[in-house]
Amino acid sequence: MATLFGLKRISLSLRMFNILVACWLASFTNIGFYEHLSSFSSFSGFIQYSFIFVTFLILSGFYFFVLQLFSWQHSAKSFATVLIILTGFSSYFVNQLGVNITSDQVQNIVQTDAQEAFDLLSFPFLLWLVKTIVLPLIFVFYIKIKPAKNIKYLFLDKSISLMIALFIIGLGLFSFYSQYAPIFRENRELKAQISPLNILSSSWSYAHKNAKSQNLPLIPYGQDAHQVSHAIQQSAKIMVLVVGETARAQNFSLNGYAKVTNPELSQLDIVNFAQASSCGTQTSVSVPCMFSGMPRKNYDEALAAHREGLLDIAQRAGYQVTWIDNNSGCKGTCDRIKNYISPKDEPAYKKWCGNGECHDGALVAALSDYLKQLDTKHLKHNQLIVLHQMGSHGPAYYKRYPDEFKKFLPACETNNIQNCDHQSLINTYDNTILYTDHIVASTIHVLQNTGLPTGLIYLSDHGESTGESGLYLHGTPYFMAPKEQTHIPMLFWVSQQWPDHQKIQHCLSQQKDHAVSQDNLFPTLLNMLNIQTRVLNRQLDLLAQCRGSV
Repeated sequence: MATLFGLKRISLSLRMFNILVACWLASFTNIGFYEHLSSFSSFSGFIQYSFIFVTFLILSGFYFFVLQLFSWQHSAKSFATVLIILTGFSSYFVNQLGVNITSDQVQNIVQTDAQEAFDLLSFPFLLWLVKTIVLPLIFVFYIKIKPAKNIKYLFLDKSISLMIALFIIGLGLFSFYSQYAPIFRENRELKAQISPLNILSSSWSYAHKNAKSQNLPLIPYGQDAHQVSHAIQQSAKIMVLVVGETARAQNFSLNGYAKVTNPELSQLDIVNFAQASSCGTQTSVSVPCMFSGMPRKNYDEALAAHREGLLDIAQRAGYQVTWIDNNSGCKGTCDRIKNYISPKDEPAYKKWCGNGECHDGALVAALSDYLKQLDTKHLKHNQLIVLHQMGSHGPAYYKRYPDEFKKFLPACETNNIQNCDHQSLINTYDNTILYTDHIVASTIHVLQNTGLPTGLIYLSDHGESTGESGLYLHGTPYFMAPKEQTHIPMLFWVSQQWPDHQKIQHCLSQQKDHAVSQDNLFPTLLNMLNIQTRVLNRQLDLLAQCRGSV
């Protein structure tokens, strides 16, 4: 018998090998799922443990059925290896960070750049991978799968095994059907916690959705867009839209937060909307949604991917549109504009950058340099400039701000945030908000110094969970997402040179305590830019609510 590391290898039948792999896939790697399932049941004591054990048998039976159906002697180890690797990665995020693996999360993974991926690395993460991937794979390669006596015996064995697996699954479901039916009907997110089923089904869903949208023709939108001349306007205007990252409204002192996280913005003449909500709980959804012109409830991601949006309309109407990015791209919203700037790629901004990423101060510097190139004293074209922040992107919050903004202490200076005490984690997150306050305020000062009609809108793409209810980061399905992930900061500022400055300020101020959302961005921004088109939804235009006086 062959040896491995000097030890004799164990010979097992294909059936027994698949049983062991199936039990592993359904084991402690799914502890988060079992805990949530248990919390939704009406059982306690011995019956509750029996309920969880039966659930384990059902899950093991399901994986055994799949393995017996698709794995054969020469492919069994390869198939098991793939499933074990997927289980190890997905189970870490479910069990340690409370993240549900959905097709949107798969989209996040696909669109994540290398630096964001490295930010997820930590010693506990690597230790988890050793326990859930390396050790089981050593066992897998230690096993020798015995060949079947003959093909007829193999098919008979597989057929009987499949029937037994179905019987176990059916018996388990029947025994506790009165619990399973209402629990899974009312808590559909539970399936996103079952590894590796979650990553497999979500990847299939994402691939299917993505394939349908590939090579579709671009749909024009707002083709009638044009600028309306304003009697007061005497020079070109500059509007800056700051798209924040992972900032939640409840940590803004502008919204009543106890810590002073907005010392600079609070000194400026801004209009802060305290009750703003996002379109999604992750960048890949929220950013395309807010630029699409579709309200959240009617948002069609596939349509948005191949239809013109806000930036196309502004460009068609005569604005010079520029995207300056310090994140992982514009998620398709700026694909057709003429000017894209990434400070990460420019040596001129290296003082803000290191290890492949930059602090958001690089955005302010890039904006200043861009405005100098335009020669604002003789500016001929109206400008719409988007700044896309790195903001409060987790889990490595401590990397998002320079040392001088490490005001709230002690800080959680690790990306292994689930092991930090809650107060230090909040302190670190608050430091990112403090830095964002500085970035937005500095941007306003840059605009003020031009002496031109200028304006700024800031809103975050989504919020963030920092351990509340056991959840970390973001991406929870919207229907069940906590307010930490959907309640976002949103504010407006216009210079005194902006046409109808006082009336706009007064109009927005009247609504600052109203419930607003990213749905309002598309029509309100175009209105501020004096762009008219039939596709604008006036009911979502904040200025249209009192436009008669503006």
